Amino acid sequence: MAIDYTPAYEQGGGIGRYVRELVAALAGVDQQTPYRLFVAGAHSAALPPPPAHNFTWRSTSLTPRWLTRIWHRLQLPLSVEIFTGPVALYHATDFVLPPIRKQIKTLLTVHDLSFVRVPETASPRLKAYLDTVVPLSAQRADHILADSEATRQDLIDLYGLPPEKITVLLSGVDERFKPADTDAILQVRHKYRISDVDFLLSVGTVQPRKNYARLIQALAILRERGHDLHLVVVGGKGWLQDPIYEAVHKLSLQPYAHFVGFADDADLPALYSAACCFAFPSLYEGFGLPVLEAMACGTPVVTSSVSSLPEVAGDAALLADPLDVSSIADTVERVLTDNNLRNNLVRAGLARAAEFTWERAARKLHEIYYRLLDQPSG
Repeated sequence: MAIDYTPAYEQGGGIGRYVRELVAALAGVDQQTPYRLFVAGAHSAALPPPPAHNFTWRSTSLTPRWLTRIWHRLQLPLSVEIFTGPVALYHATDFVLPPIRKQIKTLLTVHDLSFVRVPETASPRLKAYLDTVVPLSAQRADHILADSEATRQDLIDLYGLPPEKITVLLSGVDERFKPADTDAILQVRHKYRISDVDFLLSVGTVQPRKNYARLIQALAILRERGHDLHLVVVGGKGWLQDPIYEAVHKLSLQPYAHFVGFADDADLPALYSAACCFAFPSLYEGFGLPVLEAMACGTPVVTSSVSSLPEVAGDAALLADPLDVSSIADTVERVLTDNNLRNNLVRAGLARAAEFTWERAARKLHEIYYRLLDQPSG
């Protein structure tokens, strides 16, 4: 079997983390099946040791961009097996299925359809590409994994796919996400230049879908109401981000809104733990893993009432209308001012996050692989 590991190699968060965590957990539950991890844009000498003895690397120095040109723009039928070698099953982990021989079973992960549901938040060039290749890949694949029931339903509603072709594979929360001690919190405050203040935390690439502009407006409302509150955003620069930074300047919030860029994975538990509230008013998410990570760290969560987020949060978070700045501000204020509510959210969040494990996800993935091959999974 071959798994596209490229997102894990080249992406720091989001889909990259999903693939890294899932493969690591798969290595823990299956030490028998030979797996080949395919990485585009990498030299084999630069790759770390594989996660287990039954995993091997297959790489090419051709970058993902060049493979996109070859496979989807020039439409050259260069089979991915040229790089992976002969396999019985190929798992494409990032929306797009490459050319592959018909006798090989194919599994495709579609993380979300945000570029269809909220097209105004996508880079126009990327949207045009995804609008072409994702539906074609979904039609070609033998089976599809969706990150949530919401995404599964989007695939059915928007692409007309048969329900039986799609399985929901929920993400997990790594065990390192837990309430941090005082020393760890002090260290991340110093490292990311966050003074000893109360702050909202949000995690995700700086791009329109994360709804940071409205979150910044909500921060202004909360400060006007007397809450001495800051906002810390953890995530690299994305696209169409200028209006987000303009909102900070327009509202004179430069001293209170902190964009710290990517954070080391090891620092995230302490950053979550340091926040007085995790605010995630995204316009659309295929899953929304940061919601669960914050809960696992004992931080109360305010998130959106749309897409997969109510499904992920369950009864352990407060939901706000992401299009209504007042709704976001009012919901955060409830967390800030109601200690009983806050304590209940913390307890419920810890319990909710514990329901999601990468081991459970890996066991389900293992079953799906063998079901596609019509073999017992052992």
